[in-house]
Amino acid sequence: MSYHVPVLLKESVQALVNTPDGLYVDATFGGGGHSKAILSTLSNKGKLIAFDQDKDAPFENITQPNFYALRDNFATITSALHSLNIKLVDGIFADLGVSSYQLDTAERGFSYRFDAPLDMRMNTSQELSAYTVINTYTQENLYTLFKLYGEVHNPKNLTDCIIQARKLNPIKTTFQFLEAIKKATPKYKEYSYYAQVFQAVRIEVNQELKYLESFLQQSITLLKPTGKLVILTYHSLEDRIVKNFMQYGNIEGTPHKDMYGNLIRPLLPVKKPVLPTPQEIEVNPRARSAKLRIAEKI
Repeated sequence: MSYHVPVLLKESVQALVNTPDGLYVDATFGGGGHSKAILSTLSNKGKLIAFDQDKDAPFENITQPNFYALRDNFATITSALHSLNIKLVDGIFADLGVSSYQLDTAERGFSYRFDAPLDMRMNTSQELSAYTVINTYTQENLYTLFKLYGEVHNPKNLTDCIIQARKLNPIKTTFQFLEAIKKATPKYKEYSYYAQVFQAVRIEVNQELKYLESFLQQSITLLKPTGKLVILTYHSLEDRIVKNFMQYGNIEGTPHKDMYGNLIRPLLPVKKPVLPTPQEIEVNPRARSAKLRIAEKI
């Protein structure tokens, strides 16, 4: 099974690497497609540090001496780099979201296409799982996460279905979960609705937005002047955070100006995101929602 087909590969590497002798970070190694492409542009003096919290991420597939792998969440980026005596880097890349491998490996429980235990943990050593979220969260907490993270149109109906179902029996598998929310699922829009619901649970289980915010804030102090921050996003929630941060230096999207009215910000963003071509989407349908955002440290 292919771990992950890298999205916007050439565009990502071209945006990231501004010197072949530089020091770069791939914050989300995944299957290593972007890492391999980055390494191919570096000289022997250049270095790449890669992060991935998933125990299945195949770091062993890259054997170059200028590649260093850290099996950790990218929110630890500052302390992890400092432990390697690295204070500043020339570029940081991140490919957000879930990998094709995670979606296609049934037992990981990320996909509504397979009947599997409710799991969805990117880091399988952590305690919080989809089972815990669905079976123990209060009605209020479930409502909030489906409204905010899934942006579903009927979070109350959805939450009511879950509460009623789990009163009878614990909801243990993905198919049991789909059965539990059947009455809340709109007809003829089942798959898009399932995608929203599973996205919400996955974000909560992995604390994706919280860790993303921490990672972005740390990136500012780690980048050298003119260093690049290059981020691939796949849904509106994470894309809004990345866009605001690159534009204003904060996730709220609040502009700060000096006494002359000039915008104060640590990054200079490329105004429009890079989007996949129709040809790439045809070859790799999971690229269809991708946006590549690029910014340079001022």
